[in-house]
Amino acid sequence: MIGNHALRISLSEEMHLRRLPRFAAPCRLMQIVAVLGEKDGHDARAHIEKLAAVARTVEPIADKYAVIVSGAITLVWERHTEFATYTLLRSGDFDMPFDPGHFEPYLATMLADMPGDIIRATQIALPSRDMPDPAPATRDAWFSTGSIVNCDVADGAAQIVSDFRLHDDGYGRLLILDRDLAGDESAQLVLRLQELGNYRNMALLGLPLAQQLTPMVTDLEARLAELTGAVSQRTSQDDKLLDELTYLSAELARLVAETRYRMSATSAYARLSMDRLASLKIGAVRGYQTLADFTERRLMPAVRTCDSFSNRLEDLSQRTAWTSALLRTRIDIALAKQNRDLLTSVDRRTHMQLRLQQTVEGLSVVAISYYLVALVGYVLGGIPGLPHELAMALAAPTVLGCVALALTRLRRRLTD
Repeated sequence: MIGNHALRISLSEEMHLRRLPRFAAPCRLMQIVAVLGEKDGHDARAHIEKLAAVARTVEPIADKYAVIVSGAITLVWERHTEFATYTLLRSGDFDMPFDPGHFEPYLATMLADMPGDIIRATQIALPSRDMPDPAPATRDAWFSTGSIVNCDVADGAAQIVSDFRLHDDGYGRLLILDRDLAGDESAQLVLRLQELGNYRNMALLGLPLAQQLTPMVTDLEARLAELTGAVSQRTSQDDKLLDELTYLSAELARLVAETRYRMSATSAYARLSMDRLASLKIGAVRGYQTLADFTERRLMPAVRTCDSFSNRLEDLSQRTAWTSALLRTRIDIALAKQNRDLLTSVDRRTHMQLRLQQTVEGLSVVAISYYLVALVGYVLGGIPGLPHELAMALAAPTVLGCVALALTRLRRRLTD
Protein backbone atom coordinates (compact mmCIF):
# COMPACT_ATOMS: atom_id res chain seq x y z
CA MET A 1 0.00 0.00 0.00
CA ILE A 2 1.28 3.46 -0.91
CA GLY A 3 2.28 5.62 2.03
CA ASN A 4 0.56 8.94 1.28
CA HIS A 5 1.65 12.32 2.48
CA ALA A 6 -0.77 13.84 4.97
CA LEU A 7 -1.76 16.55 2.47
CA ARG A 8 -1.82 14.48 -0.72
CA ILE A 9 -5.61 13.98 -0.88
CA SER A 10 -6.45 17.60 0.01
CA LEU A 11 -3.96 18.91 -2.55
CA SER A 12 -5.40 16.64 -5.21
CA GLU A 13 -8.91 17.92 -4.45
CA GLU A 14 -7.64 21.50 -4.53
CA MET A 15 -6.46 21.01 -8.12
CA HIS A 16 -10.02 20.16 -9.20
CA LEU A 17 -11.79 23.07 -7.51
CA ARG A 18 -12.94 26.25 -9.25
CA ARG A 19 -14.64 24.48 -12.11
CA LEU A 20 -18.11 24.43 -13.58
CA PRO A 21 -19.92 21.40 -14.98
CA ARG A 22 -19.80 21.12 -18.76
CA PHE A 23 -22.63 22.93 -20.53
CA ALA A 24 -23.34 24.39 -23.95
CA ALA A 25 -25.58 27.07 -25.40
CA PRO A 26 -28.42 27.72 -24.95
CA CYS A 27 -27.96 28.11 -21.22
CA ARG A 28 -28.73 30.51 -18.37
CA LEU A 29 -26.49 31.10 -15.36
CA MET A 30 -26.62 33.24 -12.27
CA GLN A 31 -23.77 33.79 -9.87
CA ILE A 32 -24.01 35.40 -6.43
CA VAL A 33 -20.89 36.30 -4.47
CA ALA A 34 -21.17 36.72 -0.69
CA VAL A 35 -18.38 38.15 1.47
CA LEU A 36 -18.00 35.94 4.53
CA GLY A 37 -14.68 36.82 6.13
CA GLU A 38 -12.07 34.25 7.05
CA LYS A 39 -13.88 32.83 10.09
CA ASP A 40 -17.41 32.24 8.75
CA GLY A 41 -16.79 29.16 6.62
CA HIS A 42 -18.75 26.96 9.02
CA ASP A 43 -21.96 28.97 8.45
CA ALA A 44 -21.55 28.75 4.67
CA ARG A 45 -21.07 25.00 4.75
CA ALA A 46 -24.07 24.54 7.07
CA HIS A 47 -26.14 26.53 4.61
CA ILE A 48 -25.03 24.31 1.72
CA GLU A 49 -25.70 21.14 3.71
CA LYS A 50 -29.24 22.39 4.34
CA LEU A 51 -29.78 22.94 0.60
CA ALA A 52 -28.30 19.54 -0.23
CA ALA A 53 -30.63 17.78 2.20
CA VAL A 54 -33.59 18.29 -0.14
CA ALA A 55 -31.76 17.77 -3.45
CA ARG A 56 -29.34 15.44 -5.17
CA THR A 57 -25.67 16.04 -4.47
CA VAL A 58 -23.43 15.33 -7.45
CA GLU A 59 -20.15 16.28 -5.76
CA PRO A 60 -19.74 15.39 -2.07
CA ILE A 61 -19.80 18.50 0.07
CA ALA A 62 -16.22 19.40 0.96
CA ASP A 63 -14.85 22.35 2.85
CA LYS A 64 -14.66 24.43 -0.31
CA TYR A 65 -16.73 22.84 -3.08
CA ALA A 66 -20.06 21.19 -3.80
CA VAL A 67 -22.38 20.54 -6.75
CA ILE A 68 -26.10 20.16 -5.98
CA VAL A 69 -28.84 19.33 -8.50
CA SER A 70 -32.44 20.34 -7.80
CA GLY A 71 -34.69 19.57 -10.75
CA ALA A 72 -33.50 21.49 -13.81
CA ILE A 73 -31.22 23.75 -11.75
CA THR A 74 -27.65 22.93 -10.78
CA LEU A 75 -25.96 24.80 -7.93
CA VAL A 76 -22.17 25.01 -7.82
CA TRP A 77 -20.89 26.29 -4.48
CA GLU A 78 -17.30 27.25 -3.82
CA ARG A 79 -15.68 28.68 -0.72
CA HIS A 80 -12.79 31.11 -1.16
CA THR A 81 -10.65 32.77 1.48
CA GLU A 82 -12.95 35.74 2.07
CA PHE A 83 -16.03 34.98 0.03
CA ALA A 84 -18.22 32.21 -1.35
CA THR A 85 -19.73 31.90 -4.81
CA TYR A 86 -23.14 30.40 -5.58
CA THR A 87 -23.53 29.63 -9.29
CA LEU A 88 -26.93 28.51 -10.58
CA LEU A 89 -27.01 26.76 -13.97
CA ARG A 90 -30.05 26.00 -16.11
CA SER A 91 -29.74 24.63 -19.64
CA GLY A 92 -32.34 25.00 -22.36
CA ASP A 93 -33.95 27.64 -24.56
CA PHE A 94 -35.25 30.85 -23.06
CA ASP A 95 -37.17 33.89 -24.24
CA MET A 96 -36.10 36.46 -21.63
CA PRO A 97 -32.32 36.23 -21.09
CA PHE A 98 -32.25 38.32 -17.91
CA ASP A 99 -35.22 37.21 -15.87
CA PRO A 100 -34.41 35.92 -12.34
CA GLY A 101 -37.69 34.02 -12.43
CA HIS A 102 -35.97 31.27 -14.45
CA PHE A 103 -34.33 30.12 -11.18
CA GLU A 104 -37.34 30.33 -8.89
CA PRO A 105 -38.37 29.01 -6.43
CA TYR A 106 -34.90 27.57 -5.77
CA LEU A 107 -33.33 31.04 -5.85
CA ALA A 108 -35.56 32.34 -3.05
CA THR A 109 -34.83 29.25 -0.94
CA MET A 110 -31.10 29.73 -1.43
CA LEU A 111 -31.17 33.44 -0.58
CA ALA A 112 -33.35 32.98 2.52
CA ASP A 113 -30.59 31.93 4.93
CA MET A 114 -27.49 32.76 2.91
CA PRO A 115 -24.68 33.90 5.25
CA GLY A 116 -22.54 36.94 4.50
CA ASP A 117 -23.13 40.10 2.49
CA ILE A 118 -23.65 40.00 -1.27
CA ILE A 119 -20.86 41.87 -3.07
CA ARG A 120 -21.75 40.81 -6.62
CA ALA A 121 -24.68 39.18 -8.41
CA THR A 122 -24.72 38.56 -12.15
CA GLN A 123 -27.08 36.99 -14.66
CA ILE A 124 -25.38 35.29 -17.61
CA ALA A 125 -27.12 34.31 -20.82
CA LEU A 126 -25.73 32.08 -23.58
CA PRO A 127 -28.22 32.06 -26.49
CA SER A 128 -28.22 29.29 -29.04
CA ARG A 129 -25.54 29.56 -31.67
CA ASP A 130 -28.22 29.43 -34.36
CA MET A 131 -30.02 32.51 -33.07
CA PRO A 132 -29.16 35.83 -34.75
CA ASP A 133 -27.34 38.47 -32.76
CA PRO A 134 -29.66 40.83 -30.84
CA ALA A 135 -30.63 43.95 -32.73
CA PRO A 136 -29.33 47.34 -31.50
CA ALA A 137 -32.74 48.20 -30.09
CA THR A 138 -32.79 44.94 -28.13
CA ARG A 139 -29.34 45.63 -26.75
CA ASP A 140 -30.41 49.10 -25.71
CA ALA A 141 -33.33 47.54 -23.83
CA TRP A 142 -31.08 45.08 -22.04
CA PHE A 143 -28.10 47.34 -21.32
CA SER A 144 -27.29 50.97 -20.63
CA THR A 145 -26.49 52.44 -24.01
CA GLY A 146 -23.76 54.78 -22.81
CA SER A 147 -21.50 52.14 -21.28
CA ILE A 148 -21.78 48.95 -23.32
CA VAL A 149 -18.70 46.73 -23.36
CA ASN A 150 -18.59 44.56 -26.48
CA CYS A 151 -15.55 42.51 -27.51
CA ASP A 152 -14.38 39.14 -28.77
CA VAL A 153 -12.93 36.64 -26.33
CA ALA A 154 -11.22 33.25 -26.56
CA ASP A 155 -9.50 34.22 -29.83
CA GLY A 156 -12.84 35.05 -31.44
CA ALA A 157 -14.63 31.85 -30.38
CA ALA A 158 -17.16 33.97 -28.46
CA GLN A 159 -18.28 37.55 -28.02
CA ILE A 160 -19.46 39.21 -24.81
CA VAL A 161 -21.83 42.13 -24.27
CA SER A 162 -22.38 43.85 -20.92
CA ASP A 163 -22.66 47.23 -19.26
CA PHE A 164 -21.37 46.04 -15.83
CA ARG A 165 -24.08 47.98 -14.05
CA LEU A 166 -26.63 47.03 -11.40
CA HIS A 167 -30.14 46.94 -12.86
CA ASP A 168 -33.46 47.37 -11.14
CA ASP A 169 -33.61 43.70 -10.15
CA GLY A 170 -30.27 44.00 -8.32
CA TYR A 171 -28.27 41.95 -10.81
CA GLY A 172 -25.63 42.69 -13.40
CA ARG A 173 -26.02 41.32 -16.91
CA LEU A 174 -23.62 39.46 -19.20
CA LEU A 175 -24.48 38.19 -22.66
CA ILE A 176 -22.15 35.62 -24.24
CA LEU A 177 -22.57 34.95 -27.97
CA ASP A 178 -21.20 31.54 -28.90
CA ARG A 179 -19.24 31.66 -32.14
CA ASP A 180 -17.21 28.47 -32.05
CA LEU A 181 -17.00 27.19 -28.47
CA ALA A 182 -16.53 23.44 -28.03
CA GLY A 183 -16.33 20.99 -25.15
CA ASP A 184 -15.45 22.65 -21.84
CA GLU A 185 -14.68 26.01 -23.44
CA SER A 186 -18.08 27.45 -22.48
CA ALA A 187 -17.64 26.57 -18.82
CA GLN A 188 -14.02 27.76 -18.80
CA LEU A 189 -14.97 31.06 -20.43
CA VAL A 190 -17.77 31.76 -17.95
CA LEU A 191 -15.47 30.81 -15.08
CA ARG A 192 -12.71 33.18 -16.22
CA LEU A 193 -15.15 36.02 -16.81
CA GLN A 194 -16.72 35.61 -13.39
CA GLU A 195 -13.39 35.26 -11.63
CA LEU A 196 -12.26 38.45 -13.30
CA GLY A 197 -15.34 40.29 -12.04
CA ASN A 198 -15.21 38.77 -8.57
CA TYR A 199 -11.54 39.48 -8.03
CA ARG A 200 -12.01 42.99 -9.41
CA ASN A 201 -14.77 43.74 -6.90
CA MET A 202 -12.79 42.26 -4.03
CA ALA A 203 -9.80 44.36 -5.03
CA LEU A 204 -11.94 47.50 -5.00
CA LEU A 205 -12.87 46.90 -1.34
CA GLY A 206 -9.58 48.51 -0.34
CA LEU A 207 -10.32 51.81 -2.13
CA PRO A 208 -12.96 53.23 0.29
CA LEU A 209 -10.72 52.39 3.23
CA ALA A 210 -7.74 54.16 1.64
CA GLN A 211 -9.86 57.19 0.77
CA GLN A 212 -11.32 57.34 4.26
CA LEU A 213 -7.97 57.19 6.07
CA THR A 214 -5.90 59.33 3.68
CA PRO A 215 -6.73 62.62 5.53
CA MET A 216 -5.55 61.04 8.78
CA VAL A 217 -2.27 60.00 7.16
CA THR A 218 -1.85 63.54 5.83
CA ASP A 219 -2.33 64.95 9.34
CA LEU A 220 0.22 62.51 10.74
CA GLU A 221 2.73 63.50 8.05
CA ALA A 222 2.29 67.19 8.87
CA ARG A 223 2.66 66.53 12.60
CA LEU A 224 5.79 64.44 12.00
CA ALA A 225 7.30 67.29 9.98
CA GLU A 226 6.68 69.65 12.92
CA LEU A 227 8.23 67.23 15.38
CA THR A 228 11.26 66.67 13.15
CA GLY A 229 11.81 70.43 12.99
CA ALA A 230 11.47 70.67 16.77
CA VAL A 231 14.08 67.93 17.24
CA SER A 232 16.60 70.08 15.36
CA GLN A 233 16.05 72.99 17.81
CA ARG A 234 18.20 72.96 20.94
CA THR A 235 15.57 74.83 22.95
CA SER A 236 12.91 72.12 22.61
CA GLN A 237 11.84 69.97 25.53
CA ASP A 238 12.96 66.41 24.91
CA ASP A 239 10.48 64.73 27.23
CA LYS A 240 7.53 66.48 25.56
CA LEU A 241 8.83 65.63 22.09
CA LEU A 242 9.29 62.00 23.09
CA ASP A 243 5.70 61.79 24.36
CA GLU A 244 4.32 63.22 21.12
CA LEU A 245 6.50 60.95 18.99
CA THR A 246 5.36 57.96 21.01
CA TYR A 247 1.71 58.92 20.46
CA LEU A 248 2.30 59.42 16.74
CA SER A 249 4.03 56.04 16.48
CA ALA A 250 1.14 54.35 18.28
CA GLU A 251 -1.42 55.95 15.92
CA LEU A 252 0.64 54.93 12.93
CA ALA A 253 0.95 51.35 14.20
CA ARG A 254 -2.83 51.23 14.65
CA LEU A 255 -3.40 52.42 11.07
CA VAL A 256 -0.97 49.84 9.71
CA ALA A 257 -2.64 47.06 11.70
CA GLU A 258 -6.11 48.10 10.50
CA THR A 259 -5.21 48.38 6.81
CA ARG A 260 -2.33 46.02 6.05
CA TYR A 261 -4.51 42.96 5.39
CA ARG A 262 -6.99 44.85 3.20
CA MET A 263 -4.28 46.59 1.19
CA SER A 264 -2.36 43.34 0.71
CA ALA A 265 -5.56 41.59 -0.37
CA THR A 266 -6.28 44.40 -2.83
CA SER A 267 -2.88 43.95 -4.43
CA ALA A 268 -3.29 40.17 -4.63
CA TYR A 269 -6.81 40.36 -6.10
CA ALA A 270 -5.65 42.92 -8.65
CA ARG A 271 -2.89 40.61 -9.85
CA LEU A 272 -5.38 37.75 -10.15
CA SER A 273 -7.74 39.99 -12.12
CA MET A 274 -5.03 40.94 -14.58
CA ASP A 275 -4.05 37.27 -14.96
CA ARG A 276 -7.65 36.35 -15.79
CA LEU A 277 -7.90 39.29 -18.16
CA ALA A 278 -4.82 38.10 -20.07
CA SER A 279 -6.18 34.55 -20.29
CA LEU A 280 -9.39 35.71 -22.00
CA LYS A 281 -7.49 36.61 -25.23
CA ILE A 282 -9.64 39.67 -25.93
CA GLY A 283 -10.20 41.13 -29.38
CA ALA A 284 -11.75 44.52 -30.13
CA VAL A 285 -15.12 45.07 -31.78
CA ARG A 286 -15.22 48.31 -33.70
CA GLY A 287 -17.26 51.02 -32.07
CA TYR A 288 -17.21 49.57 -28.54
CA GLN A 289 -14.84 49.52 -25.62
CA THR A 290 -13.27 46.19 -24.75
CA LEU A 291 -13.29 44.37 -21.45
CA ALA A 292 -9.58 45.13 -21.09
CA ASP A 293 -10.22 48.87 -21.50
CA PHE A 294 -13.05 48.80 -18.99
CA THR A 295 -11.10 46.82 -16.40
CA GLU A 296 -7.82 48.69 -16.64
CA ARG A 297 -9.44 52.12 -16.63
CA ARG A 298 -11.45 51.39 -13.48
CA LEU A 299 -9.35 48.88 -11.59
CA MET A 300 -5.82 50.18 -12.01
CA PRO A 301 -6.42 53.72 -10.62
CA ALA A 302 -8.04 52.19 -7.54
CA VAL A 303 -5.17 49.74 -7.08
CA ARG A 304 -2.60 52.50 -7.51
CA THR A 305 -4.44 54.59 -4.92
CA CYS A 306 -4.25 51.70 -2.46
CA ASP A 307 -0.57 51.12 -3.31
CA SER A 308 0.14 54.82 -2.78
CA PHE A 309 -1.65 54.70 0.58
CA SER A 310 0.38 51.66 1.67
CA ASN A 311 3.62 53.29 0.49
CA ARG A 312 2.80 56.45 2.42
CA LEU A 313 2.23 54.45 5.58
CA GLU A 314 5.50 52.60 5.08
CA ASP A 315 7.41 55.81 4.38
CA LEU A 316 5.79 57.52 7.37
CA SER A 317 6.77 54.60 9.60
CA GLN A 318 10.37 54.82 8.41
CA ARG A 319 10.56 58.59 8.91
CA THR A 320 9.00 58.28 12.35
CA ALA A 321 11.65 55.72 13.27
CA TRP A 322 14.40 58.06 12.02
CA THR A 323 13.04 61.02 13.99
CA SER A 324 12.72 58.87 17.11
CA ALA A 325 16.30 57.67 16.65
CA LEU A 326 17.54 61.27 16.32
CA LEU A 327 15.68 62.32 19.46
CA ARG A 328 16.97 59.32 21.39
CA THR A 329 20.50 60.14 20.23
CA ARG A 330 20.14 63.69 21.51
CA ILE A 331 18.75 62.45 24.80
CA ASP A 332 21.60 59.95 25.11
CA ILE A 333 24.14 62.71 24.48
CA ALA A 334 22.49 64.89 27.11
CA LEU A 335 22.56 61.99 29.59
CA ALA A 336 26.22 61.35 28.76
CA LYS A 337 27.03 65.01 29.50
CA GLN A 338 25.14 64.82 32.78
CA ASN A 339 27.01 61.65 33.72
CA ARG A 340 30.32 63.29 32.81
CA ASP A 341 29.53 66.34 34.95
CA LEU A 342 28.40 64.08 37.78
CA LEU A 343 31.62 62.05 37.61
CA THR A 344 33.67 65.27 37.57
CA SER A 345 31.81 66.48 40.64
CA VAL A 346 32.33 63.14 42.39
CA ASP A 347 36.02 63.21 41.50
CA ARG A 348 36.35 66.74 42.91
CA ARG A 349 34.55 65.74 46.09
CA THR A 350 36.75 62.66 46.43
CA HIS A 351 39.86 64.80 46.05
CA MET A 352 38.58 67.17 48.72
CA GLN A 353 37.83 64.24 51.00
CA LEU A 354 41.36 62.92 50.43
CA ARG A 355 42.87 66.28 51.34
CA LEU A 356 40.70 66.45 54.41
CA GLN A 357 41.66 62.91 55.33
CA GLN A 358 45.35 63.78 54.96
CA THR A 359 44.84 66.82 57.20
CA VAL A 360 43.11 64.64 59.76
CA GLU A 361 45.97 62.14 59.54
CA GLY A 362 48.47 64.93 60.21
CA LEU A 363 46.52 66.06 63.21
CA SER A 364 46.26 62.46 64.38
CA VAL A 365 50.07 62.17 64.25
CA VAL A 366 50.33 65.20 66.54
CA ALA A 367 47.66 63.87 68.90
CA ILE A 368 49.14 60.38 69.11
CA SER A 369 52.62 61.80 69.55
CA TYR A 370 51.42 64.10 72.31
CA TYR A 371 50.09 61.21 74.37
CA LEU A 372 53.10 58.99 73.65
CA VAL A 373 55.53 61.78 74.65
CA ALA A 374 53.63 62.17 77.89
CA LEU A 375 53.89 58.43 78.57
CA VAL A 376 57.55 58.31 77.67
CA GLY A 377 58.12 61.36 79.87
CA TYR A 378 56.72 59.54 82.83
CA VAL A 379 58.98 56.58 82.14
CA LEU A 380 62.12 58.66 81.71
CA GLY A 381 61.18 60.78 84.69
CA GLY A 382 61.94 57.80 86.89
CA ILE A 383 65.64 57.85 85.90
CA PRO A 384 67.65 59.48 88.72
CA GLY A 385 69.45 62.66 87.76
CA LEU A 386 67.53 63.16 84.44
CA PRO A 387 65.42 66.32 84.50
CA HIS A 388 61.80 65.90 83.39
CA GLU A 389 61.94 68.69 80.82
CA LEU A 390 65.05 67.24 79.21
CA ALA A 391 63.45 63.80 79.04
CA MET A 392 60.40 65.27 77.34
CA ALA A 393 62.55 67.17 74.86
CA LEU A 394 64.52 64.06 73.98
CA ALA A 395 61.39 61.89 73.59
CA ALA A 396 59.33 64.27 71.43
CA PRO A 397 61.32 64.06 68.13
CA THR A 398 61.79 60.33 68.44
CA VAL A 399 58.08 59.70 69.09
CA LEU A 400 56.98 62.00 66.26
CA GLY A 401 59.28 60.25 63.81
CA CYS A 402 58.15 56.78 64.86
CA VAL A 403 54.42 57.66 64.68
CA ALA A 404 54.80 59.32 61.26
CA LEU A 405 56.78 56.36 59.92
CA ALA A 406 54.19 53.89 61.23
CA LEU A 407 51.25 55.76 59.65
CA THR A 408 53.13 56.05 56.35
CA ARG A 409 53.82 52.31 56.22
CA LEU A 410 50.21 51.59 57.16
CA ARG A 411 48.91 53.85 54.32
CA ARG A 412 51.22 52.13 51.81
CA ARG A 413 50.07 48.71 52.92
CA LEU A 414 46.41 49.71 52.58
CA THR A 415 47.11 51.20 49.14
CA ASP A 416 48.80 48.01 47.94
